[in-house]
Amino acid sequence: MVPAMDSGDAIVFRAARWICDPAFAGLATRPLLRTTRAPDEAPPHRDDLAHRHLLVRGAVELARAPRAARLVITADDCYRLWINGRFVGMGPAPSYPDHYRCNEWDVTGLLAAGRNVVAVHVYYQGLVNRVWLSGDHRQGLIAELIADGEVAGATDARWRHAVGEAYAADGVFGYRTQFRERFDSGRHERGWQEPGFDDRAWRPVHAVAAHDYRFVRQETPPLAVRDLPPRAARPLPDGGVLLDFGHEVTGTLLARASGPRGTAVEIRYGEELDADGRVRHAMRCNCDYRDTWILSGADGDEVDLVDYKGFRYAELLPQPGARIDAASVAARVRHYPFDCGAFAWRSDVPRLDAIVALCVETVRWGAQDALLDCPTREKGQYLGDVTIAGLAHLYASGDARPMRKSLADFAASARICPGLMAVAPCAFMQEIADFSLQWPGHVLRHHRHTGDDATLRAMAPIARGVVEHFARYRRGDGLIADVVDKWNLVDWPADLRDGYDFPLTDPTGPGIHAAINAFWIQAVDDVAGLQRLVGGEAPGDADALRTAFRAAFYRPRERLFADTPTSGHHSLHANALALWCGAAPPEAVGPIVELIRSKRFACGVYMAWFVLNALARAGAYDLAWELLLEDGERTWANMLREGATTCFEAWGKDQKWNTSLCHPWATGPLPFLIEHGLGLRPLEPGWRRIGFAPQLPPALTAFALRLTVASGPLTIRHDRAGTTIVAPPGVEVVRLDRAARDPAGAAG
Repeated sequence: MVPAMDSGDAIVFRAARWICDPAFAGLATRPLLRTTRAPDEAPPHRDDLAHRHLLVRGAVELARAPRAARLVITADDCYRLWINGRFVGMGPAPSYPDHYRCNEWDVTGLLAAGRNVVAVHVYYQGLVNRVWLSGDHRQGLIAELIADGEVAGATDARWRHAVGEAYAADGVFGYRTQFRERFDSGRHERGWQEPGFDDRAWRPVHAVAAHDYRFVRQETPPLAVRDLPPRAARPLPDGGVLLDFGHEVTGTLLARASGPRGTAVEIRYGEELDADGRVRHAMRCNCDYRDTWILSGADGDEVDLVDYKGFRYAELLPQPGARIDAASVAARVRHYPFDCGAFAWRSDVPRLDAIVALCVETVRWGAQDALLDCPTREKGQYLGDVTIAGLAHLYASGDARPMRKSLADFAASARICPGLMAVAPCAFMQEIADFSLQWPGHVLRHHRHTGDDATLRAMAPIARGVVEHFARYRRGDGLIADVVDKWNLVDWPADLRDGYDFPLTDPTGPGIHAAINAFWIQAVDDVAGLQRLVGGEAPGDADALRTAFRAAFYRPRERLFADTPTSGHHSLHANALALWCGAAPPEAVGPIVELIRSKRFACGVYMAWFVLNALARAGAYDLAWELLLEDGERTWANMLREGATTCFEAWGKDQKWNTSLCHPWATGPLPFLIEHGLGLRPLEPGWRRIGFAPQLPPALTAFALRLTVASGPLTIRHDRAGTTIVAPPGVEVVRLDRAARDPAGAAG
């Protein structure tokens, strides 16, 4: 089922046809969409077509330079676009094949009277992974140029192509995430994007009617792309150069070089340096970042690598005879467009400021065409990661469009399973029950933040479908057991589950446990909230489930929750989640808070978000701030101590066997600061009325905040003289005391 979109989102190409590499014409599509437990019945992939690069050119004749012009374009898997030799941009965002997202580029200033050339580099990766829905034998491109309201040019059988012979693969890395690239300047069609390039030897493309496909306008703007010079560079003893960009970036490396034909330049990238001060290219996150550049023998070869990486450092290591133009070296960085002026925070607690800055940089570089789990090992949009990273990105950027797009991505996965996939949209089929049960809360939060009723109405039935999917696992008391169709995660990595007493294998062992039922209770509660907004009937009674949860897991003598009905183990996870979902009776709140005080963050960075929210729900702000700001091995301070410029996947580099050093699921301190530290929340959807109930640590006596919400910019300044609030025009800010806070706000 594809979620309903706004009426303006559908795109109909008037003249354009879908064009593709003739090698893909007539190939049977590989069916990749299936539930995790279903057998993989897809026929073998044509591996000779993997890492396929298609260079396409089309000429457009214009009688005069247009007053207004736009190019609508999409491709499978992705494209890079030039007009008259000038780079325009890249895209589109990944999507399912019956829902191709299209970018619209304003190209008015790039066109002139006479002959104009549109040049497109189409890349088909051919791997089954978390990045794209690739490996399905679907490949191609469609584009239409609209000049002064009329179709001036469109992809059709007259466009010409060449296979990019300069691009070769040299192995894969990550979770088969991408290819190591080998770029040969001697086989490159130099200047192929320019209008004057002679393409008479190029062959016609294969063209089919566009009505075979469904196209929609991409909900988010295309990626922001710019060239970033290194912050520092130093020569290496073996003749190379080491570059430091000062912080984690996402992108590729640019450089010019000259040397004899066949001379190689090895390019290495890494998030850190090794003990010898060299780039650690065999990164701890399971990516071995090494590309090879072969020189043509001509002066001024330019390297043209396609797929992006996450790195801070890079090395260029030329063979003897090769000369690097040091002034040409830069990183071509890319990320979701990010308004650096939308958010600002400054206080008199330096550690808090450093942690907040770390979170902002993480979501800035970690958000690409989707809200990624990381830009290195997986490059996938995981639903549970979005629970945290979606909020952090919203607050840091002031832009709700990525959150809305993520709703559509996971809603679209309901065609595979109404209980949703764990990562979408992509060809890698993975399901995690905990993550799926969090998605109805995403819909509710999006509506609170935006007031977007259309998206609410489109997503509410799918949220209800999630609850109905898991309802088939209900036992007599309404709790769910034997949830075996999806992995029960609880926390990750496995050694940070505080000894959770349930077999969390995949498939998950039979039985009933506390964590999945806490998420179940909250999902039922969230869907009930959605149904109240759209005028429907709730599919369950969350309060009755809380009663059943207490009967199953609560131990009155200890006033704590056990992991299972038969277990004597009281994990941090079972108890924090019981508090988070509102299942803890009043007499258990104090003991659970003390359990958390004793265990601290005996959990992963992901679960720490739920622990902080559970403490906020209990009113234990002092302990929440203590955990957030303290110094120790499982703290954000430890990341800073280990040199982080973006948040790590785990508390420290060596606390997980494949730690990513840019992982937005670790950005919980930013939404905690906004929602609980400052107590800011929309009292009406879209922030048309704002609640303010600060619960700040004693050490924080002065701060300044700039926050962009749906109703406009909000600024707050506080010091010993008092608090000054400047709200968006026409918006009331209401000062609330603790008792007036919404107790469901911690979970929702």
